[in-house]
Amino acid sequence: MSHPHIAPREPEWLAGIREGNAAAFEGVFRTYYRRLCGVVYAYVGSAETAEEIVQELFLKIWRQRESLEITDSLQGYLFRAARNEALNHLKHQHVELRWRGREQTAEQRVAPSADDALAERELSRAIEAAIAALPERCRIVFVMSRRQGLSYAEIAEALGISVKTVEVHIGRALKSLRETVDLTP
Repeated sequence: MSHPHIAPREPEWLAGIREGNAAAFEGVFRTYYRRLCGVVYAYVGSAETAEEIVQELFLKIWRQRESLEITDSLQGYLFRAARNEALNHLKHQHVELRWRGREQTAEQRVAPSADDALAERELSRAIEAAIAALPERCRIVFVMSRRQGLSYAEIAEALGISVKTVEVHIGRALKSLRETVDLTP
């Protein structure tokens, strides 16, 4: 008995892709490419970017074909993967925009004195060393929050931990940084 939402050719396409059959891969590509571009376009708002994301998705599938684990339908897998790639693109774009905003703000500041610049470099080195000294999981969570601008929920989802665990790691990181880095002038 077959699933009603699985295209009749999906099982043979999937088997062919795993075996490196370019014709099977092309069949999947031709069947789903345009619809996947439409889904991604709905998220990113650019046809060109949508096409790039979908092409990268298909390239990733081809490269990982031997270890490809699809338990449901190929179509469902492709649409979920396309949605996830679009969301990842948007997150990356958001981080870039925040970084550019910080750069522009920094450029608008008046140049500090030589003493201030030296003190700032020393403080920056001390902070970097303190971050590097954090336990691995704590450091990863802290960097994802403070440098990549991800929310606690996004970090929890990405690392497969609870939001409460993220909060605990951030609290520990901040406490450690306060104890390690001397912020007094």
